[in-house]
Amino acid sequence: MITVQLSLVHRVVLLGLVLLVSACTAVQSPASSPQTQPADTANEIVVTDALGRTVTLPQPPERIVLTGRGLFMIANIIYAFPEAGDRIIGMGQTNQGGANFVKLVDPAYDQKASLDRDAGAEQIAALQPDLVIMKSSAAESLGAPLEALGVPVIYVDFETPNQYWRDLAVLGAIFQNEAHAAEITEFYQSRVAQIEASVADATRPRTLLLYYNDRDGAVAFNVPPLSWMQTQMTQMAGGEPVWADANLGGGWTQVTLEQIAAWDADQIFIIAYTRNSAEVAAELQADPNWQALRAVQSGGLHAFPGDLYSWDQPDVRWLLGLTWLAGKLHPDRFPDLDMVAEVETFYSTLYGLDAAFVETNIVPTFQGDIP
Repeated sequence: MITVQLSLVHRVVLLGLVLLVSACTAVQSPASSPQTQPADTANEIVVTDALGRTVTLPQPPERIVLTGRGLFMIANIIYAFPEAGDRIIGMGQTNQGGANFVKLVDPAYDQKASLDRDAGAEQIAALQPDLVIMKSSAAESLGAPLEALGVPVIYVDFETPNQYWRDLAVLGAIFQNEAHAAEITEFYQSRVAQIEASVADATRPRTLLLYYNDRDGAVAFNVPPLSWMQTQMTQMAGGEPVWADANLGGGWTQVTLEQIAAWDADQIFIIAYTRNSAEVAAELQADPNWQALRAVQSGGLHAFPGDLYSWDQPDVRWLLGLTWLAGKLHPDRFPDLDMVAEVETFYSTLYGLDAAFVETNIVPTFQGDIP
């Protein structure tokens, strides 16, 4: 009997403990509900964009839209990330003239939404993006209305070398490929450093870059602001920009032939976006008014080169333009410069494209003065 009584006591104690534990669990269960759990930040992406804003994305974006003016300049560098093609669902125009590099490297290009150049916030938001990327110059006109609709926006610039290093880091975070962002940055910086070191103690030729424009049948020549890539490239390549003392505005400034003659440059480089610059340079070479210029008489009139896009502008190809320009200004410092080999290395490093792709798709588009 005593043994039986002790067993019953044990059973009662055990039952009481079970009930107590259950009661505690029941009381604590609301605290473990999703509403009161701390936010999961493991997949968050936090970047500082071109406007200095800290932007937090709760998870890597899967539906990205590219829009705004000058889109091809940022689209071409964005597509240096192999993840871009799968995540971009829509974009504006990425061509300059008839060329469109993005279409060459994105097999799904035709399946993406195509936005008008002046697409508004509502049209973009209708694509249900989880991120829109655009230049900071469109922040007020387009970015603000998009953010008012609850669409996350990240601004980039890619207008100068320093902005390239900054904005590449942002793209590396967005696409979770910081290693490739660092590889591209190192590639650019090392090439720039090599060029600047090679021309550091050289005499700087008086250099003039002219943008040729014949819209509406009226021919005009323009020089860039001092802060623009074209001027910075001239300086990095070891040239003295003769327009540095001009009272320039915020964009291309039209100049007369009299002003061009007064500058008396050693070397003149012709830029053209809607025509082959080599054709323009040949026409100027045959013009009696231009034949009076010292640079033309001495063989110093050159057609700035390009492929699908001109190499003078803040597109990814500015590095090719810088390399070529340094070789023209200081041929003695770059005696073995092979621009075709430079082009192959460039497309391989940025896009993983092989020599056969370059030979088939890039070399036939060469324009300007490429030896």
